[in-house]
Order: sequence, then structure tokens, then C-alpha cells
Amino acid sequence: MRGTMMQYPLTLTSLFDRAGKLFPEVEIVSRRPDNSLHRYAYRDRHQRARGLAAALQSFGVRPGDRVATLMWNHYAHLEAYFAVPVIGGVLHTLNLRLHPDELAYIINDAEDRVLIVDDILLPLFEKIRDRVNIELVIVFPFSCQPIPHSYEDYEELLQRSDFNPIYADLDEDDAISMCYTSGTTGKPKGVVYSHRAIALHSYSISLPDNFSISRSDTILPAMSMFHANAWGLPYAAVMNGSKLVLPGPNLQPELILDLLSEERVTLTGAVPTVWLAVAEALEREPQRWCLQGDLRILIGGSACPEILFRRFDRFGARVIQLWGLTETTPVATVCRLQPHMQSSSEDRRYQLRARQGMPLPFVDIRAVSDSGGVPWDGTTQGELQVRGPSVAASYYRLPEESSKWTEDRWLRTGDVATIDPDGYVKITDRTKDLIKSGGEWISSVDVENAIVAHPAVAEAAVVAVPHPKWQERPLALVILKDGAEASSDELRTLLAATFAKWQLPDDFVFVSELPHTSTGKLLKSELRQIYSQWNW
Repeated sequence: MRGTMMQYPLTLTSLFDRAGKLFPEVEIVSRRPDNSLHRYAYRDRHQRARGLAAALQSFGVRPGDRVATLMWNHYAHLEAYFAVPVIGGVLHTLNLRLHPDELAYIINDAEDRVLIVDDILLPLFEKIRDRVNIELVIVFPFSCQPIPHSYEDYEELLQRSDFNPIYADLDEDDAISMCYTSGTTGKPKGVVYSHRAIALHSYSISLPDNFSISRSDTILPAMSMFHANAWGLPYAAVMNGSKLVLPGPNLQPELILDLLSEERVTLTGAVPTVWLAVAEALEREPQRWCLQGDLRILIGGSACPEILFRRFDRFGARVIQLWGLTETTPVATVCRLQPHMQSSSEDRRYQLRARQGMPLPFVDIRAVSDSGGVPWDGTTQGELQVRGPSVAASYYRLPEESSKWTEDRWLRTGDVATIDPDGYVKITDRTKDLIKSGGEWISSVDVENAIVAHPAVAEAAVVAVPHPKWQERPLALVILKDGAEASSDELRTLLAATFAKWQLPDDFVFVSELPHTSTGKLLKSELRQIYSQWNW
């Protein structure tokens, strides 16, 4: 039936102006490089973002043009999050942890016209300046140092602006932003998000059974604003009128705890490696910080060990695991227990919380094996596949990558998972990280999480190493906490309580560090290469 509701597009523009009108006094706190704090309100953010939008238009930025940012988590980056899309531009957040060669490739592939860069990151940009085709470089004086005359000064640009941009006539399917994958093989691939995807994603993660975001919250995104939209938290915070605390470039665990305590943060998030370090600092000096009783800690990027849930529970903070990809805007599942699960034993509740959880509204999931779809029985494994309005339909300018999508247009995630009868996903491994020993599969993730449960272990990685008899065998690489001790026999005994003998690592190697991707995930491909000639 036609003529039911208004044809009103789901675009960022309405959220942008709504926040400026309805939440003008809500605070945004940013930490500068010298650890001092910058404070201003939503009213200021709205006005300055309008100024930036008008300035970009005066330089000729038009709908569809890519405007890149090379910035940490702070208020000016948040301004760009909204200023670029309202005039129809596409915000392209650059991962500042990438090698300069990768950055140059990504900038050229995206055909970025404009770059907004923090002054403290200028040395990184200048390494590639002659290799990219940026027309305009705007430098934000994050450290309050003078800006070289060869660049545009962000603050001077705003002073010259008339603060009266002409909003673009947007369709909800128009591009709003783009991000390149942090894959460990091949060239990075661009994912372009639409206004509709961002709007639906912001709404979905805000729901009570997901992140439960409201205007009463104080949100600290400790994940990167330069990758995968900081899991959508900046957009959702502005939609709900929540106070924002942006940690800047200094992510030492003590500094994160200072902000969590002093700003009375109720929602935060980052990858597991960040929270493992924070938990250690908190346990060393438990009287130094006072966390909010309703603090929720979001963990994603890689599987969160069950022991981390227990460690934060002791301080009244609740860990919530999520799962997603750059291609899923990025959150696709969130793990919150259902009412009937609350009566389970304590150990069982922790097991359930350590899963990746249920899909968000508008996200469909299935697991598929070589023989077809697998049942939702919680034990049968298959590759996790997803679809929905916030799931990418292709990569930017890469039609040849169509194998990533099935013939019936589901996204192949590359993650191996089980799905239980309640619809809870448990990621057991990446397809490329599964260990096949003597014809049987071993989940490296499960073994890693069990090793990290040892009180002396800070981090662990388990990888497949070629074996003359069994094809592959698991090898464990272990980092011990400072001053702590543990032997291979201790760790083997710990694992023997829950794993069959053939699933145990054949050897344990104690190392001082492990390689990670630019977004904090274990770089197992490098470990497999390093230990490929391991002498059994």
C-alpha cells in the first residue's frame, strides 16, 4: 500500500542539528597530548562543525568528495565526523598506525582530495606527501604549536568561515564515510558506509539489550575513531545526547583509569589488549581509582578471555563482549544474558558472557559448512555469514573481490562459529587460524583463553606449526606478567583439566612480545611464518 509514511531519509543531518538544539549543554572532554583537558559543549561542537563544513565548501568540496582525517580521538575529529557528511562529503578516516607505504596506497586508492591532520602526526604525513595527490592539507593544532605556513591552520580556517554551510540534498543510501580493512593478507580494501547504515547501527547499539545508551551516560571510546567509526559510539552518543570523553593519543592504562574515575564514565570500549593492561593496573593499586558502579566495558576486535570478565566483576565493572567487522559498520552481535540465563550457575553465566552474543536488529546470521547450513545446536561449527542493511555489499572499486559474498548475497566473514538454540554466536577461530591435527580441528581461541586464565600470564597466542606426523600441531607463545613466573608443565596441567590430550600445545615458548595488527589483533600469520620451521 502506497502513501503510508513520509519519505524522510535516514541521514546524519537530522541527528547533527538535533543534538545542537536539544543537548546544547552536554559536555565533551578531550585529552590533549600534554595530558591537559579540553572541555566544551555540544553547542560549541555544533557551531564549529558548521564552520568547518562551510570552510570545506568554500574550498570546493562537493558531494561525493573524499575528505581524509589523520587524527586521534578528540573533539576536532568529532567535528569532522559531522561536518564532512552534512555537505555530502565522504569522511575517510586513516589508520595512523599503518606503515607509510600502506597509508599512501590507501589515500591514492580512495582519491582523497582533502586531509585534516593533527599537528603531532604531520611527520607521518610528510613521509608520504610527495606520493599522494592531496589538494588541501588542514592541520589541527592539537599540541597548540604553530602550524607551518605551507599548510592551512584548522583554527584560522574556522575564524574565516561564515558558519553557514549549504547542506547537501542527501539520499539515505549516499556514502557518509569509508574505512579500509585491517586485514593481514593482501592490500587493504575500502568499505563505504551509507547514511542509512550508520543511522540504523546507531539506533541498534543504543537499545537496552545491546549497549543501553542514554543521555544519562558518559561515554569514553578508547577504541580508535580512525578505524570502523570507533564501533559507532561517537554517532550513538550524539544521537542520544550522552557526555563524551575522548582520550587523545595517550592510552596508558593509568591514564585511561584516571578518565574513567574522574569523569564518572559509564560506558567505554576497546580491544582486549587494552583492558588486560587496565586490569593489571587496577589490581596493582585498587584504592587509587573509583569506577562507576554501572560501568560497562565493551570488548571486541578479538575474543575476550573469560578470566577478564571475572577480574573486572571484582571492581563492579561489567564486561560486554561484541563481534563485528569493518564490513558490518562494525558491530554485528552483542552478548547480554537473557532473563532465563540468570538462574544458571556462576560458571555457566561466565561461559555464556564469553560468547559473542546475539545479532543486532536488522542483522541476519547463519553458519555454513562444506555440506551446507549447520544447525543452531551450540556445537556444530561452520563459517559465520551475515547480511543486513548495515553489512557491506561490496568493496570500494574491487568488483573482483566478489568471492567474499555468496551467490545469495551473504557476507562470508572468515570466522568459524557455533550458534546455540538461543541464537548466541561463539567464534571458535578464524578459518585461516584453525589447527588441523591428525584430521581433527583444534580451536586456537579456546586454548589461548584458557592459558590467559593462569594468574601469571599476560597474553598468549596459539598457532599451527607443520608436523611430520600429524600435519599440524599447536604451539603456544606466552607473555608473562612483570615479575611473574610459570612453567610449561604448569600451563599444560592447567589446560589438561578442560582439553583432551591431543588438543594441548606440544610446546610453550615464553616471549617478551607478540605481533599485533594496527587495530590490536594478534598477527598470527607472522607467528606462523616465524615458527614454521619449529623443530619438534
